[in-house]
Amino acid sequence: MRQAIRGAGGWLDRYFSISRRGSTPGREVVAGVTTFGAVAYIMAVNPAILSMAGLDHHDMIMTTIAASVCGTLLMALMANLPIALAPAMSSNIIFAQVVVMHMGISPAVAFAMVFLGGIVFVLLALTSWRQKIIDGFPEPVVCGIRCAIGAFIVRIGMTTSGLLVPSHDGFAFGLLRQPAVDLALGGLALAMVLSYLRVPAAMLLSIVVTSCAGLFVHGPDGRLLTRLPAHVSDWPHYPYHLLFAFDFHGFFANILVLFPVTLYFFLSDFFDATGTMMAVTQRATQGRGGPPLPLGRSAFCADGAASVIGASLGTSTVSAYLESLVGVEAGGRTGLCAMVVAVLFAVSSFFWPLITAIPAVATGPVLIVVGVGLLSTLASPQTHALDDLASPLLMVVITLMTGNFMLALACGLLLHTLLLLGRRQWWRLTPMLVGLDIVFVVFLWLESGMQG
Repeated sequence: MRQAIRGAGGWLDRYFSISRRGSTPGREVVAGVTTFGAVAYIMAVNPAILSMAGLDHHDMIMTTIAASVCGTLLMALMANLPIALAPAMSSNIIFAQVVVMHMGISPAVAFAMVFLGGIVFVLLALTSWRQKIIDGFPEPVVCGIRCAIGAFIVRIGMTTSGLLVPSHDGFAFGLLRQPAVDLALGGLALAMVLSYLRVPAAMLLSIVVTSCAGLFVHGPDGRLLTRLPAHVSDWPHYPYHLLFAFDFHGFFANILVLFPVTLYFFLSDFFDATGTMMAVTQRATQGRGGPPLPLGRSAFCADGAASVIGASLGTSTVSAYLESLVGVEAGGRTGLCAMVVAVLFAVSSFFWPLITAIPAVATGPVLIVVGVGLLSTLASPQTHALDDLASPLLMVVITLMTGNFMLALACGLLLHTLLLLGRRQWWRLTPMLVGLDIVFVVFLWLESGMQG
């Protein structure tokens, strides 16, 4: 028995190059558990968001877990990197709120959009165009996309948690005399403090504590905010009707309207994945011995293929998670760390009844913290100049005031181009920027026609 364990350890060491990267199997397992604790909140948050689009909450738990398992395994086995993948916190909001709810597009068409965006990602990952796109896209616009998404996520978190309620002036803050509002504020404070202190699994701890407190707090309807299920665990039931649930006919019939959003899905996954994987691999190398972690085609192909598989399973864009840095800090340097994360996601599928009991008052504060983190991009060195800050600020304001992310993206992009023209900086008018301007001018024209 001992010899078999030693043999398995030796095989893992050779396959994942554990010793060569200055790590040990035990350290990789601990790092994997740590990473899972940091990303596990997505099992509660993603279903809560996608269920807004009319999709079944339990179905979304199963597809979220399945997509996370497949995506993380791809990164572990193809790229040998300690990076966890799961449905992206930016794309799921756009999927549910913009595409399905605002534009009235069916989830089947939205899945087709995510699928096609993932295919393009994989194809570009195999060519030199990947670096050309990274170099040619305006940094203020990339910053604006992240900040506008951050503002959108904050808005959703505020409304779902009850901190923001409709009023005759638009919105008002929730009544402080209501226990549910007080609990949401407590959950928000807890999530922010734990994140600031860099406590492992801060988001997950915040959700668990707030959910437990909800067992004793009544909502405006007089019912307890958290209601425990009859069973804590049960055999997972996968929604097979969501497998390959694509409506390509509906997509191509409305391609002029849907192309800008499809482009967004691709660009969001592309830049989020690039930035996240660069940050994780660079951090794993800093202050440590051994060779730098390789970030090549295999890693980008794994991320793109994860979105293709995620859409095929029935969820939004799957991408690399920045929370993987937590596992890197714990010593993770190989794909074994990611494999442990995938296994823990799979085990979690047996506890879906408990996950369904998590109330919105527990997930809303986490959304706010995630959104504020994206808004912090405004403090980046690339946006210190006032003219480079104008577009991101406009995008944030439009998103907060109207809740229309695509309108914000179009206005921010066009404003950036106008500023370049006004300053006569012709060399910054790249073909990529001009092409995007044309796409979004057409989008605005089509949307104005639909509003009329």
